[in-house]
Order: sequence, then structure tokens, then C-alpha cells
Amino acid sequence: MRILAAMSGGVDSAVAAARLRDAGHDVTGVHLALSAKPATMREGARGCCSVEDSRDARRCADVLDIPFYVWDMAARFRDDVVEPFVAEYAAGRTPNPCLRCNEKIKFTAVLERARALGFDAVGTGHYARLSVSADDPAHPVLRRAADPDKDQSYVLGVLRPDQLAGALFPLGASPKTEVRAEAARRGLVVAEKPDSHDICFIPSGDTRGFLAERIGEAPGEMVAPDGEVVGHHRGVHDFTVGQRHGLGIGRPAADGRPRYVLGLEPVSRTVRVGPVEELDVTSLHATDPVWLAEPPTGCVVQVRAHGGLARASVAVTDAGVDVTLDEPLRGVAPGQAVVFYRPDDAGDVVLGSATIASTSR
Repeated sequence: MRILAAMSGGVDSAVAAARLRDAGHDVTGVHLALSAKPATMREGARGCCSVEDSRDARRCADVLDIPFYVWDMAARFRDDVVEPFVAEYAAGRTPNPCLRCNEKIKFTAVLERARALGFDAVGTGHYARLSVSADDPAHPVLRRAADPDKDQSYVLGVLRPDQLAGALFPLGASPKTEVRAEAARRGLVVAEKPDSHDICFIPSGDTRGFLAERIGEAPGEMVAPDGEVVGHHRGVHDFTVGQRHGLGIGRPAADGRPRYVLGLEPVSRTVRVGPVEELDVTSLHATDPVWLAEPPTGCVVQVRAHGGLARASVAVTDAGVDVTLDEPLRGVAPGQAVVFYRPDDAGDVVLGSATIASTSR
């Protein structure tokens, strides 16, 4: 097959491209330029869109002896990922930009262009597995990676079946230590390069500052469960549900216990704070579902990229998906994705996803 290998400049995508080439595919590497003004150098483990990353990707492609191109996706990335990210925070929600980048950029914009150019699929360095459905060989099954610490099935759970049909994840069965060792054996310069752990378009790591520049200040009150105003803030976009540190409240609660962000109300500019047990969520409503299989009635749900798992019952309605948790989860925020996994096989198979609209205790 003709495969377009997305090469970010990191070790995972480089080894993925190498494995695809070794499997006999006709592989072409492509680096996605997602920033209109990329930083000259990468700051440690921050970001993944610097000039240095582009050069590292090109060097790896040279070692692998595959063609290499840079595709300018900056405008599409701004429109489909960055601006919605800012708008979601302004609305008091907590988005996951990596999830939207997979949905809108890598497996929509890139896959569409790749197919138009005659490529059969896009290969990436994501840690997830694809298998063939016994009932429908044309319908790929998305599964968790073998390495649970690196599993990225959550951020891929938004993909449609036709998008998964054009995807390849060569690293899904491998632990990260094996991938780094393989990169070293192959002489890839990125073998010891740090993983990116931050939002790629905020390489400084200062999300508050990034949002403040784009949203501005919208001062409001911080209110305890009993209605007492316990502090003031510069804007609800400074906070996420479940946040404990950086609240800017000068005094502790009367009982001495720490306060957490319980809810955000952008219209009234109110940040609700209180004790940790108030974060417990027993049900949630989600919208815009994407199903990879028949909608389940019982499943395992995941509400964060790492952690936040519980068994649940599901009811699909015209308004979306109602989820009742078997046990409470904490820190579940509107704007996050809920990904549904088959309850057997230790919740290994992804059934679909939706966007959390509201939660309740």
C-alpha cells in the first residue's frame, strides 16, 4: 500500500514510519506545520511544532530513505483546533485539543489530502491497536494499546469508522521502552528525545496567559456552597473543574480543608468552589455521539486521557447520550469527551464517544 506517515519529529512517529517501510509499504513522510510562527527551538518536552521538530523529522526520513514533505496546515489548525479551544474555555468548558486535532486535522484534513494524492492510508505513532471485525472485515475495531501507560485510544475515540479504515498504528502492540530501543538501533537522532506533554500550540506551558491574551479579563466572584463569596477572579477561563491549586483565595475554608473548583458559570462570571467530595459525579449527559459499534447499554467509560474510568449504563436518546455511573467519578468537566469501551476484555475495545455537556451528583 501507499502510506503517508505523519512524522512529528518525535521518536514514536519516526519508528512508526520505519515499521511501515519494513512491512513493505511504499512510505512517504510528511511533517505538519501547524503554527504560522513556529518557535526556532523546542523547549524540552513542551510542544511539538517547532522548527527543530521539522528538522528532526526530515533527518529521520533521510535515515529511512523515504521521501519527505512539509505540509502547511497552520490555517486549518487555527480554525479547527485553536479557535474552538479558546471558545470552549470562554464558555466555561474544558476541551481536549489533542482529541480535536486527531479528529479535524490528522484524520480529516490530512487523510482527505492523502487519499486525493493516491495514498491508501495515514500511519501515525499513536499507541492504539486496530483489528478486523469478525462480523464485518471492512469495519476496523479500535482497541487499547498493549502498554497501558501510553494508551491513546481515548484521544482516538472520536474517529469515525471510515477514518479508522484509513489509519495505521504500528506501535500499538509495543511498550515505549521497546520503541526507544528500536530507534537507537536504527540510528534515529530522536531516540532519546523527550516526549511532548503540553498543548503543542502553547509551548510556554502558560495556558492561563495564552487564554488571557485572547479572551481578556472578565472579573467575577468565587462562591462557596453556602453562597458566601470567598474570593474574586479575572475570568472563568482561568479555571477547570477539579482544580485545587492556583485559585487565588487568600484564606482556607472554615474547616481548614482545601477548596476545589466545582463549577464554572460564564454568564454570571461565577466560579463555584467547595470540598473535594462535591466533585463526585454519578451521571452525565453527552452530545454529538460517534459510534464504532452498536450503542451499548452497559459499558466502561473513560472521561480523561489518563484515568477517570468507571462502569456505567447508557441510554441513547434523540438529545444525545445519558450515562449513569456505577461508582462516582471526580473532576468530570463539560467539554471533555466520554469514550465508551466494551465491558468485557478489561474494557479493551472502543465502542464510541461523545462530548460531555453536563454532569450531576
